[in-house]
Amino acid sequence: MPSVNGLAQLKGRLGHKVLTDLPQRQLYRYDAIAVGETPAAVVLPETTQDVVEVVRFAKAAGLPVVARGAASGLSGGAVPVRESIVVAFTRMTRLELDPIRRIAIAQPGVVTAWISERAKPHGLYYPPDPASFRTSTLGGNLAENAGGPMCFKRGVTGDYVRELEFVDAFGEVHRLGREAYDLPGLLIGSEGTLGLITEATLRLEPLPKHTRTLMAHFAEVGQAAEAVSKAIAAGAVPSKLEFMDQGCIRAVEDYLHLGLPVDAAALLLVDTDGDDAEVVAEELEWVAQACRAAGGVVRLAHSPAEAAQLWQARRSVSPAIGRIRSKRMNEDIAVPRSSLPAVVREIEALGRQYGLPLVQFGHIGDGNLHPNILYDPKTDSEERVWELAHEVARVALRYGGVLSGEHGIGLMKREFMREAVDAQTLAILWDVKRRLDPEGRLNPGKVLPE
Repeated sequence: MPSVNGLAQLKGRLGHKVLTDLPQRQLYRYDAIAVGETPAAVVLPETTQDVVEVVRFAKAAGLPVVARGAASGLSGGAVPVRESIVVAFTRMTRLELDPIRRIAIAQPGVVTAWISERAKPHGLYYPPDPASFRTSTLGGNLAENAGGPMCFKRGVTGDYVRELEFVDAFGEVHRLGREAYDLPGLLIGSEGTLGLITEATLRLEPLPKHTRTLMAHFAEVGQAAEAVSKAIAAGAVPSKLEFMDQGCIRAVEDYLHLGLPVDAAALLLVDTDGDDAEVVAEELEWVAQACRAAGGVVRLAHSPAEAAQLWQARRSVSPAIGRIRSKRMNEDIAVPRSSLPAVVREIEALGRQYGLPLVQFGHIGDGNLHPNILYDPKTDSEERVWELAHEVARVALRYGGVLSGEHGIGLMKREFMREAVDAQTLAILWDVKRRLDPEGRLNPGKVLPE
């Protein structure tokens, strides 16, 4: 714990932005899935200069610094693993738009949904839309390189970054563009282990003029994945292509009573969009034909209200499955689309083998799946839950996939990295970390195994 005088000096510089009372500090021990150590202090910066002050103080005090956004992360990435200063960006919410240049300039505390809401009157929007877009903040999206339902056609968070401002481990401010060298790409997805992002310049896109929606349900889980491959092979590039298995369908129906097909083994939710209504309709028909060829039953949305109701089902998966058991382990893997049928079948079989409720959903067009293991710590073995999570990760690796599509490695998957990445590559990653953070004070204990 830093000395009382040391914290008094920090408070003297930053005032009410520094929280030192124990009950306040205890609120910053967690993210959406993990709990860690109580921080020595919490700072709520409002400017980049505030962040500079904190990092320089932490360096002098020999304390780690952990960046935190809305705490909606699902890998333990924002959890302090030892006594640290937590920098919570919830007050850095400045958002400026330049419709002529089609850009937004945003601080890390900006809620993701705000960007498109502000851009819409100008006929623009910000495509990256993680399922938590109404609560998650830009800083966390950048730290994890978050995706979302639009990632198949539009791309993920990093694809929309023009420029980044960040504070390094020494308290120095840098601005990185992408014109000649993609240095921002080094920071995006690094989970706060290489620097603290304090501002991003983002690319905006024109709103599509037309959107069509369908839902297709299937009698067997692998058929849904087969339909995805058939649709893409036919030339379809849907703007959204999402997957839910039976466990998710039933959980959402019990939660919201939307009239979903609860006897189905899986369903797909699909949007096509563009500026030509006939092309959009034709592309949707390609998807419908692929779904029928894979054994699916297709339902078209005939109004924006009906489409919104269907998408409400997908957006509600997380709170719905959260009602089944008191805890869950939210896995996040990405695999080649050609492997999807085999992968979803193997994961479903693993859930039966371990006797634990396991549901699957995700951005299937991008090969990104979220198998969720649901359990009750009072009755279920957490060791067995971890074993099952490890087996799910191994399925992804066996089929040429990766450990995370958007949630990050964080604390939860750190040890799995030994199987995912060879020793030489791990050594190179550690070299990068040591160059930018030689004392190892930025979000220690995350991503890279010792």
